[in-house]
Amino acid sequence: MLNLKKMFHLSDRGYRELKKGIAACTLTNITMMIPVFISVQIFIELIKPLMNETVSWKKIWILAAIGLAGAIGIFFASKNDYRKTFVNSYLEASDMRIRIAEIIRELPMHVFNSKNLTELTSNMMQDCAVIEHTLSHVLPPLVANIISVTLICIAFAFFDWRMALALFITLPLSLIIILVSRRRQDRLSREKVDAKLRASEQTQEYIEGIKIIKSCFLNADKFSALKNALDEMRRVSIKMEVGAGVLLSGAQFVLQAGIALTVYAGVTLFSGGTLSLPTLVISLMIAVRVYGPIITTLTLLPEVFHMQVCSERVMELSDIAKMEGSKEMEIRQYDIAFENVSFGYQQGKEVLHGLNFQIPEGKITALVGPSGSGKSTVAKLISRFWDPTSGTIRIGGTDLRSVDPEHLTDYVTVVFQDVILFNDTVFNNIKIGNMNATDEEVMRAAKLACCDEFVSKMPDGYQTLLGENGNTVSGGERQRISIARALLKNAPIVILDEATASLDPENEVLIQDAISGLTRNKTVLVIAHRLRTVTNVDQIIVMEDGRVAESGTHDALIAKHGLYEKLYSIQQQTAGWNIGTQTN
Repeated sequence: MLNLKKMFHLSDRGYRELKKGIAACTLTNITMMIPVFISVQIFIELIKPLMNETVSWKKIWILAAIGLAGAIGIFFASKNDYRKTFVNSYLEASDMRIRIAEIIRELPMHVFNSKNLTELTSNMMQDCAVIEHTLSHVLPPLVANIISVTLICIAFAFFDWRMALALFITLPLSLIIILVSRRRQDRLSREKVDAKLRASEQTQEYIEGIKIIKSCFLNADKFSALKNALDEMRRVSIKMEVGAGVLLSGAQFVLQAGIALTVYAGVTLFSGGTLSLPTLVISLMIAVRVYGPIITTLTLLPEVFHMQVCSERVMELSDIAKMEGSKEMEIRQYDIAFENVSFGYQQGKEVLHGLNFQIPEGKITALVGPSGSGKSTVAKLISRFWDPTSGTIRIGGTDLRSVDPEHLTDYVTVVFQDVILFNDTVFNNIKIGNMNATDEEVMRAAKLACCDEFVSKMPDGYQTLLGENGNTVSGGERQRISIARALLKNAPIVILDEATASLDPENEVLIQDAISGLTRNKTVLVIAHRLRTVTNVDQIIVMEDGRVAESGTHDALIAKHGLYEKLYSIQQQTAGWNIGTQTN
């Protein structure tokens, strides 16, 4: 039973409730045998005249009363069975999804390079749904049937070992057929899980790319990737169902041959005078009743095999090593130092090479350079989304590897170019920055971020729902909400990753005003493509091909006539560029 907890990735409470559910199902199974026992006893009593004995009607009425009590017991046992198995399994599945969400939250960012969102969603929804179904519909009745059939087998062996042998001799052969085929069933289960994952990936891609699909008139049939993935999922699903069905039918055919053997053995022994009529009748009635739970057991075993494939996927996710560090360490100074830092998203493919630079405390440092030079990667390393392949990053002299990533977020705020908003109110989307903030603090941060202007026009003000990923607000409004979050968080280190890159001039002015309030008296790293926005910062670090090409103030870098001067000149030349009229 201890393996069940690990096999199903259960909590302590879920494991306790699973054992109660199995006990409830076992009790129900045993209770369900009462009518069979009563029927046998009444039948034996009724055939007494055939053996020149007197029927005891008093005994029959007592047996009938016991049967009625048994029916009432079955009702309450079934009710308890439902509560212990179904309700508790749904609660456990809900808790399991929350645990997986927590696991995903703590995963190092490199995991998201090897696992896409569809796979993680599949872990949380589809895999948990399979485990939930197994906990509610499969495992308790399966274990209960095994226990009750075993008890019946033992009891029947004491009653008449010859008939018990005839009745159960085909059971081991049926189990062997199921178990021998397990490897094939595991392979088919993995194929099905993979096919469903590919279909989910293509479906998500189809929905996310619907604008392009509509503009290019690519309907579902012409979108071959989706069609092929769905066809493959159908093919694999049919293959698995047919494969499992054939094996189950074969196992059931072998098993039910035991009924013929029981009849043959019973008639032969009865004819030979070594078996009484009541014993024969009891044996035949037990044979009719006992094969139901056994067939159910054989039917449920393949589902358990399939569930284990899904459970292993969840376990693989939970076994991924987390980024560790102290949750108690206090950082008192906020200068940032890169000491010979190299990094690559994939092994053997470095994107940063031996970086050495300082970001002074309380100053504004800009990180500029061509696309792909490694600017955003630097920001992610400071936030400890990843750890460097080699070298050391320090904040206030503290190696970031020694600080728990979640604890580090107390000191670092990141404002990304691509803002993520939740399907919640404007107020709650801002409060994410500091869940302990008062309503007054949230409103003050919103005003400093210039949110009042557009929020006041919304139907419910700050209580207006933003829709999925904030689809009801513009890019500039999204960015101001993001800055309000950062203001509310009030971390001593601020990273601005292309925060104004895609904004129109009017919104850019508003965002710059909000950023001025956010960065006051902070250690600031600004990643920018528009070089005119960083001409007044304290320090500019110019990156090229994952290395520091040069650094200094704007004027000093212009005087060097290096890469920065080249990039700045190009931007100045293209500042007034416009689309001209085409001539023939």
